[in-house]
Amino acid sequence: MNFLQKLKPGAPKPWLHLTAGLMWSGVGIFLNTLAAEWLHPLSVKQAILFASGGVLLAAAIAKFGFSKLSNENIHRIETLEAEKPCLFAFQKWSSYPLIAFMIGLGIFLRKYSPIPKPYLATMYIGIGGGLFLPSLLYYRHVWREWSK
Repeated sequence: MNFLQKLKPGAPKPWLHLTAGLMWSGVGIFLNTLAAEWLHPLSVKQAILFASGGVLLAAAIAKFGFSKLSNENIHRIETLEAEKPCLFAFQKWSSYPLIAFMIGLGIFLRKYSPIPKPYLATMYIGIGGGLFLPSLLYYRHVWREWSK
């Protein structure tokens, strides 16, 4: 075993599923927390209007986007040949540049965007909810694996 192999943080596949679920949930909760802070100064009616748009967007993003990706990741992890693949293999390696871009875009929108915060809140709720809901697929898979 070479030096780099010894440094690789290998983990059983259920731990990769759990890691993915925690990451997706964590980011979803983070984005929704930011959105809630931006909606807090609004009247209740306005906040409900913007939040409702975000919830509808979240449902669409979860159903037509991230749920599919979540299921693909679950299948991909299950078909990895290594018994203990690298812990960071919970996402495809080719997804990491996209994740870095999305983080950068999120920071830019939060800090420098001329878009009013309530409108950003709707988008953040959409993306945050769109990430959180499919994270439940990972937990379901882990539950099934550990219940065997």
